[in-house]
Amino acid sequence: MLDLLSNTSSNGTVTMSRKRTRSRSEEIVSTTNLPQPVTGCCLPAPFSEDPEPSALRNACDYSRRITLDEARAGLAPRPVRVYADGAFDLFHQGHARVLQQAKNAFPNIYLIVGVCSDKMINKHKGRTVLKEEERYNAVQHCRYVDEVLRDAPWEYSDEFLRRHKIDFVAHDDIPYSCGDTEDIYAELKRRGMFLPTQRTEGVSTSDIVARIVRDYDVYVRRNLARGYSAKDLNVSFLKEKKFKLQNKMHELKDKGKNLMDSIGEKTDDIIAKWEDKSREFVDSFLLFFFKKPLKIWNNSKEKILNAITSDQSSSSHSSDNDDDEDIVPIKRRSRCANQLHSAATLKQCADARNVITRTVSAMKKPRVEQHQDQSEYTQMGSTISSTKGTPGSSCRRRISSPTSI
Repeated sequence: MLDLLSNTSSNGTVTMSRKRTRSRSEEIVSTTNLPQPVTGCCLPAPFSEDPEPSALRNACDYSRRITLDEARAGLAPRPVRVYADGAFDLFHQGHARVLQQAKNAFPNIYLIVGVCSDKMINKHKGRTVLKEEERYNAVQHCRYVDEVLRDAPWEYSDEFLRRHKIDFVAHDDIPYSCGDTEDIYAELKRRGMFLPTQRTEGVSTSDIVARIVRDYDVYVRRNLARGYSAKDLNVSFLKEKKFKLQNKMHELKDKGKNLMDSIGEKTDDIIAKWEDKSREFVDSFLLFFFKKPLKIWNNSKEKILNAITSDQSSSSHSSDNDDDEDIVPIKRRSRCANQLHSAATLKQCADARNVITRTVSAMKKPRVEQHQDQSEYTQMGSTISSTKGTPGSSCRRRISSPTSI
């Protein structure tokens, strides 16, 4: 913080000066001893033949054996030397967890990790992916490892255990057969020198190799895209062209997918803008097409109803007269059609034929007989009139007066 200090000189003039003084909080921070960061570098674990591991091994008193109970209780007089071995091909999290369990088994442990050579692995398990030097370096850079033993043996002997002054051997508890031996760790278990660990399920070098073999085409295309040649991947010329074509097709597919995603984002923006302005648009639409016409309709509804009722009343009188005039001819036409249809029967045709025959015969009689038969003709005409609209009706009109014939 800054304080203004005043100093008075001998001649009486006052001078102001700016001086920075420490606050109380700054004094507390400065006087407190804070932990300093470690500036040392972390080095990989040394090999067994290096000077430092050799010196530690020579200084170790192996004459006094450490029991399992002493090690677990933390009563060991020296660091407990634990040994773990393996192929450690494609070093993965399962390997690291096994070494972590071995390192944390006791309070004070010096962990020695043995790595088998390529010759030994090819003889007992099969070909490895990584060379032995690559596997050595992978184990060296694991933080749980204190010492790396190269070209580790497949089986343990008392001479090997005494030479490296090993107190316990760490491995999973599953019996491991070799040749005629059902479990190479059986003797160590009997002597109380075996430290069991747990395997990581679903993680192993064999599983990783199986994944690579299963997706062989994918990894070949991946490496070709990264610049590897067909010769480096042991692939024929035709397969190389096939894989490169597949890579191009996947690139086009990805570009199309990205394009569709960008179009989808644009459509989403358009929809968002439409949603923002949709309410205003709908309101204006309703105002223009519904509200104004409804207002006009409500104002002129009575006038329109009055006009419609007056037109209907005037047209009803005229339409009644017209309907009366039109009903008769329509009824007549329909009746005649029905009568003509019924006159087609044989009986009606026979009656008409009889009337014609009598008419002709009446024309041949004297006039006196005609007057006598006039009543008969009148009766016949009334009979024929019952068959309205039939062919006989036309005859009735013609012969209603015999004298006219």
